[in-house]
Amino acid sequence: MDVEKKYVTSDELKEHSKPGDLWISIQGKVYNVSDWAKEHPGGEIPLLNLAGQDVTDAFIAYHPGTAWQYLDKFFTGYHLKDFKVSEVSKDYRRLASEFAKAGMFEKKGRVALCSLTSVALMFLVVLYGVLRCDSVWAHLGSAMLLGMLWMQSAYVGHDSGHYQVMASRGYNKLAQLISGNCLTGISIAWWKWTHNAHHIACNSLDHDPDLQHIPVFAVSSRFFNSITSYFYGRKLNFDPFARFLISYQHWTFYPVMCVARVNLYVQTFLLLGSNRKVPDRALNIMGILVFWAWFPLLVSCLPSWPERIMFVLTSFAVTSIQHVQFCLNHFSANVYVGPPNGNDWFEKQTSGTLDISCSSWMDWFFGGLQFQLEHHLFPRLPRCQLRKVSPVVRELCKKHNLPYRSLSFWEANQWTIRTLRTAALQARDLTNPDPKNLLWEAVNTHG
Repeated sequence: MDVEKKYVTSDELKEHSKPGDLWISIQGKVYNVSDWAKEHPGGEIPLLNLAGQDVTDAFIAYHPGTAWQYLDKFFTGYHLKDFKVSEVSKDYRRLASEFAKAGMFEKKGRVALCSLTSVALMFLVVLYGVLRCDSVWAHLGSAMLLGMLWMQSAYVGHDSGHYQVMASRGYNKLAQLISGNCLTGISIAWWKWTHNAHHIACNSLDHDPDLQHIPVFAVSSRFFNSITSYFYGRKLNFDPFARFLISYQHWTFYPVMCVARVNLYVQTFLLLGSNRKVPDRALNIMGILVFWAWFPLLVSCLPSWPERIMFVLTSFAVTSIQHVQFCLNHFSANVYVGPPNGNDWFEKQTSGTLDISCSSWMDWFFGGLQFQLEHHLFPRLPRCQLRKVSPVVRELCKKHNLPYRSLSFWEANQWTIRTLRTAALQARDLTNPDPKNLLWEAVNTHG
C-alpha cells in the first residue's frame, strides 16, 4: 500500500535556515541536518549557507555516489512541492553522471606520486644548497627552489583535500598534513574551513572569504558600505585607513602578494588557537610545529643576516606567483551580495570564475587550477582530467549563453589590475564614497 506523500513549499523550507534548524532538499526530498551539521566532513559553513533550499547540484558536485545511501537517516518524510529542475541543471547532472560512469573521478593518474616525489627531491636540493654550498648564488637558487616546492606542495594539499589522492583515507590525511602543515606551515584545517566556504559561495562579497581582504584590497565598491562578513561573523569596516590603502591597491597588489604568506601563517595560528571546533586540531598543531622547527633552523644555517633575509624574501616572492594566480581566477569575475542559491549552481560558478589558458606542459606549474571553472563545477575531478573536460564545459556554457572566460596569464593580470584600479579610483572620491550609480558600476565591472 502506497503511503501518501507529505509536502512542503519552497517558502516553508526557507524557514529552516538557521543554526540549530537546518533543512535542505536533494532531488525534491527534504532532509533535516540540524544535529549533523557540526559533524559534516566539509564543515558547518556550507550547510549554513545553503540551508532552506534545494542543494542537489552542490551535493552532486561534492559527494561520490556512495554518499546517497547515508541520506535516508535525515529524511523528514516531506517532499518539496514546487521542486523544479532547470535545463542548465539537467545538463550539468547529465555531465556529472557521464563522468562518473566513465570512471573519471577515480582515474587520478600518477599526479600525486610525481608531485610528492618532485617535492622530496626539491627539498633535498634545498638542504644541499644551504648546508653544503658557500656561494650566495647557490643560496639564492635554493630560496627560489623552496618557493617552487611550496607551490607544488600546496597543490598536493589542495588535491588531497578535494578527493582522495592516496590509497586510503588515513594515508590521504597524512598527505594533507605533510604537504600542508609540515612543509608549507599552513594548516590544512584552516584551508578546508575557508576553501569549502569559497567554493559554495563563489564570489559572494559577504559569504566568500577569498574576496574579503579589507582593509588591504576591495574588488568592488560595495565593500565601501562596510558589509558584514557572514563567514567571519564581523563587520568589514571601510574606515579612513582602509580607504587610503584601497586607493592605491592597484599599485600595492604585487608587493603585498610577495609577503602574502605571512597572513596565511597568522590565519593558521588564529584558527588553531581559537575556541572554534577544529577537526584534528592536535595533528594540525603538531604539523605546524614541524614546519616552525625545520624552517627557522634551515634559515639559521645561512652565514649572515643579509643572506637570511634574502633567502626568506626570495622564497616568499617566488611563491607569490601562486597567490597571484588564485586572485586572477576570481578578482575580475562577477560578484554579488547575499548567500548562494542552490538552484543556480552552474550559473554562479561560470559567473564567478576565470580560466587561465596555457599549454599542456604548464599544467604542473598551475596545478590544474588554471581550469578554474571546470574545477569549481567538478571539485572532485582529479586535475589530470580537467583539460579533457574543458571543451565539454565550454560547449555547455555556449549552449546556455553563459560566460566561459579563458585568458592568457598576461590578460588575466590586466583584468585584475583594471578591476582593482576601478575600485581604487572610487575609494578616492571622498565626497561620494558610495558607488556612483548602477550603470557606472556595470560599465566598470568586467564580465
